[in-house]
Amino acid sequence: MTLVAITGGTGFVGQAVLEEANRREMSLRALARGEQGARGGVAWIKGDLADTAALARLCDGADAVIHIAGAVNLPTREEFAAVNIAGTQAAVDAARAAGVRRFVHVSSLAAREPGLSDYGWSKRMAEEVVQVSGLDWTIVRPPAIYGPRDREILELFRAARWRVVPMPPAGGRASILQVDDLARLLLDLVPATSASQRIFEPDDGQPGGWEHRALAREIGAAVGKNVWAPQVPGAVLSAAARLDRLVRGKHAKLTPDRARYIAHPDWVSDPARAVPRELWQPLIATPDGLRATAQWYRAADWL
Repeated sequence: MTLVAITGGTGFVGQAVLEEANRREMSLRALARGEQGARGGVAWIKGDLADTAALARLCDGADAVIHIAGAVNLPTREEFAAVNIAGTQAAVDAARAAGVRRFVHVSSLAAREPGLSDYGWSKRMAEEVVQVSGLDWTIVRPPAIYGPRDREILELFRAARWRVVPMPPAGGRASILQVDDLARLLLDLVPATSASQRIFEPDDGQPGGWEHRALAREIGAAVGKNVWAPQVPGAVLSAAARLDRLVRGKHAKLTPDRARYIAHPDWVSDPARAVPRELWQPLIATPDGLRATAQWYRAADWL
């Protein structure tokens, strides 16, 4: 049986991968900072990306590594580098030392624009670490990911209850993908020799992505509301980011780095980097996925 080692197993995407692997009766070994409860098919390794001994235990005897762990919102470039670049290097080094050849790396569409944000820069540099690793790699650049347990897009659902969903500046478009579809893709890539040394940008199948206001209306429909979707200018986003930094310091959610990322008009997955249909296809239509996500939020008392 194939043994897959994963980083980031306790996160939003990682939890979906664990659930999908369980459905497939796959064996996983997963890295976690703290103690975890027993879970069928999962052997937990206590440690983080800075713990070389833990990474060695994680990769020992594994057939493949899925590297999911990373940070999306940190105060400084140096902190992004420590987690996203150095952490990826550590995972690559551990895989090589253990003789693991297959390496599936979760990046971000932000890596296409490394000059736009420190986050995007760190994800691009992490991709370069993987590309020169000598491993049998595949890089996945997900677009916006949503689904149960997600706390990022949750704020848009909460806003929709009040019938107002602020969106990025006019003219922008974005792709989106339900987390279970991403989890299926990551596991499908483990044995996929045709995917070696390739970068993929998956999406939900919506041609040209979603215009921001259309996406806001779908989120509104998911919570049973007709919504107004004012499009916030980049200058206003920047001002709000400075205010959030002033009020919440290093705990700010809307940092200047994040504001620049949000204001960019094109976060549409590139059709030239689409996953071949014979390898993977999205199964969850976004309107259906958003409704199911809203139901999960309500059941969990998040909405």
